[in-house]
Amino acid sequence: MTKKIAVLTGAGISTSAGIPDFRGPDGVWTKHPDQMSVYDIDLFLNDAEAREYSWRWQKESPVWNAQPGAAHKALVKLEQAGMLTLLATQNFDALHEKAGNSPDLIVNLHGTIGTSHCMKCHQKYNTADIMAKLDEEPDPHCHRKLKYRGDMPCNGLIKTDVVYFGEALPDGAMEKSYDRATKADELWVIGSTLEVFPAASIVPVAAQAGVPITIMNMGHTQYDRLATRLIREDIAVALPKLVDETIAEEAR
Repeated sequence: MTKKIAVLTGAGISTSAGIPDFRGPDGVWTKHPDQMSVYDIDLFLNDAEAREYSWRWQKESPVWNAQPGAAHKALVKLEQAGMLTLLATQNFDALHEKAGNSPDLIVNLHGTIGTSHCMKCHQKYNTADIMAKLDEEPDPHCHRKLKYRGDMPCNGLIKTDVVYFGEALPDGAMEKSYDRATKADELWVIGSTLEVFPAASIVPVAAQAGVPITIMNMGHTQYDRLATRLIREDIAVALPKLVDETIAEEAR
């Protein structure tokens, strides 16, 4: 039987690809708390200027322009080896998708910047298409023609699929994560401080089910005591090494 590995990723895997984290000591929100308003759902709904700022900020942010790093590519290799059963991520940068992991394995706990939707008719959009036209339409609205309104455009607000402050997590995200994490042979936590809930609760839930836990993070986490293996090395180097060792071990 091939070993089943569930993975939870946090900001640390993306800082290795050049995205500054949000909550760390040098994080975007730590240094500029006002920037948190970019992801405030009430402001977004009620203030056109705030919406324009939110869209512009997201387009110019390193999150939008980043490319997957060696650590992201290592998880694609783990999937290709048939060992990855869950890739739950706290990041909304869509780098796991860009790297080539399967959407059915990825659970975007905090949503994703890769796709957007109309808040009125729920039409789906590729965020790249909206970003490409942002100069012409700085406050994007839905252009879907509604048959029941004589082909009038819907005109609802478009928002990225990032979970804003004040919004619920995506439907079923935690349930799927708990289910797959508790059925895995191992849970790897990569680059998460495990401070943000409910995402962090995947660790104690898996531990309670008797799943061995690996935590790879430069700093301490509150669940280090639950880990059977702690790795405090550069993720861009340590994760590809761990994946290669795990695949080699399986092949023996």
